[in-house]
Amino acid sequence: MEKQYVKTYSRFLDRDMEFNVYGYGGKPCVVFPCQNGRFFDYENFQMTEIVRPWIEAGKLQLFCVDSIDGESWSDQGGDPRHRSEMQERWYNYIMEEFVPMVKEINGSGEKLMTTGCSMGATHSANFFFRRPDVFDAVIALSGVYESKSFFGDYMDELLYQNSPNDFLQNMPKDHYYIDLYNHSNIIICVGQGAWEDLMLESTHRLEGILEEKGIHAWVDYWGYDVNHDWPWWKKQLPYFLGHVLGQP
Repeated sequence: MEKQYVKTYSRFLDRDMEFNVYGYGGKPCVVFPCQNGRFFDYENFQMTEIVRPWIEAGKLQLFCVDSIDGESWSDQGGDPRHRSEMQERWYNYIMEEFVPMVKEINGSGEKLMTTGCSMGATHSANFFFRRPDVFDAVIALSGVYESKSFFGDYMDELLYQNSPNDFLQNMPKDHYYIDLYNHSNIIICVGQGAWEDLMLESTHRLEGILEEKGIHAWVDYWGYDVNHDWPWWKKQLPYFLGHVLGQP
């Protein structure tokens, strides 16, 4: 499996940012790490190995990005405005700096897919729903889709833009994004076992909003033995990837 390490300076974050690339071509997929995670976690938890057949067949190219959750979502004792500003600065890094590099490296001209587990699912859904002009597929596994769980009752204009259950709830049914969503692959999955209660509640809310807006999505609830943990995400990802990309 081809692997490339990239480190570049971000003007939005005023620091060096790192990412790994796996594969030589195919559908470009941005992978967001779990809460406070790093760009190398996906490989360390053998997720890249799980999807190796698609990567080696040239159907999938993974771009595993770094997070700054410790300065935004996870910094629950910090100033909420500063936290929301840091999230938006990271969003701008992804969209204005990282995505152009993904497109240049991949070279296919295709829209991007996004995926992640837990907080990675939160980010992957947020980027997809904010920018369906750039992303046309999302596989979100065990995510929370509103800011309340991390920011409590605090809300500002920046945080609102990063809270899909809030901005989707208020999206007009004739918004042009709706058509873009309906020409995309939207897969939202959650288990019903240990440590999935919060994610289950948030997923139910997202499902209701999507249905009310006429947005077509595959919202899949796995069994009561399906826990919020890597062994299940390793089963879910190739299952859903086969539906998006076909068999390798």
